[in-house]
Amino acid sequence: MRIDGGLGGRSFDEVAERAVALEAAGYDGAFTAETAHDPFLDLAIAAHATERIELGTAIAVAFARTPMTLAVTANDLHRASGGRLVLGLGSQIKPHIERRFSMPWSHPAPRMREFILAMRAIWATWNDGAKLDFRGDFYTHTLMTPFFDPGPNPFGTPKVWLAAVGPHMTEVAGEVADGLILHGFTTERYVREVTIPSLERGFARKGRTRDGFEIGGPMFVVTGTTDEQVATARQATKQQVAFYGSTPAYRGVLALHGWGEVGDELNTMSKRGLWVEMGDLITDEILEAFAVVAEPDDVVPMLQARYGPLVDRISFYTPYALDSDQSKAMIQALKG
Repeated sequence: MRIDGGLGGRSFDEVAERAVALEAAGYDGAFTAETAHDPFLDLAIAAHATERIELGTAIAVAFARTPMTLAVTANDLHRASGGRLVLGLGSQIKPHIERRFSMPWSHPAPRMREFILAMRAIWATWNDGAKLDFRGDFYTHTLMTPFFDPGPNPFGTPKVWLAAVGPHMTEVAGEVADGLILHGFTTERYVREVTIPSLERGFARKGRTRDGFEIGGPMFVVTGTTDEQVATARQATKQQVAFYGSTPAYRGVLALHGWGEVGDELNTMSKRGLWVEMGDLITDEILEAFAVVAEPDDVVPMLQARYGPLVDRISFYTPYALDSDQSKAMIQALKG
């Protein structure tokens, strides 16, 4: 099982130091997230500071951009990193696309399928000399003059991973992506009963197999060496689970376990701004379905027992300050 870490910092120097540290510690990938900052600037810094580690986004918001703008950015970063870019895409949700990014929203799964296919058509024009003639329901790209053509990338095209929770978007990943990014808001049961069957339907639709396709993502971990550390970790993780659980698009994960009404109540509370109080709705049973709750030495065996047969790589999702020595020990256990 491969292990990924988060990349970020308050300055370019900090980003470079973090990237170097992740590579030295044996991480396989360093990933940025599109939250309060652009997800690509840090990757450019990391590409210059490292030699081996994969560099990627988990995720960049596809629908905040066009296939052409993202194709250009990804192509440049793939070249600059020596072929180490992993372009992880996500759809975000309708309010953010329309009200934060002022971009169109409709039929997210079909739109995402077309977005990725359009990017691949653009890359084929640059790398293979194919005529650019992509005409879809959501995107049309038919013009590429020599002045705007960067030519073949010596490292080919980057891997494209797709973040998905629901079955329709997961099927799209199986059809057109190179990998699937699991959301932190998932459970072993949901992966087995919903995610994997959805992927297999996508594979079958295009005559593909699991060979070469990677599945990974952040997994909640609750641990600590003192009662105080464990209590802090439990509460912080409950808050994060509650935050995700308030999103209607993720209700299906809760509903599979019979907790759909909890999701409805979390959504209502979120609209009232009761973000802290929402964590009280996450029982220990719910927490332990979403997170590995264990002593530091037991975290890796539990992760491997839950997800070893299902995923190819993971990152530790700890919405609290995880002790660096504990983190190093868990990495060594996974790599060992």
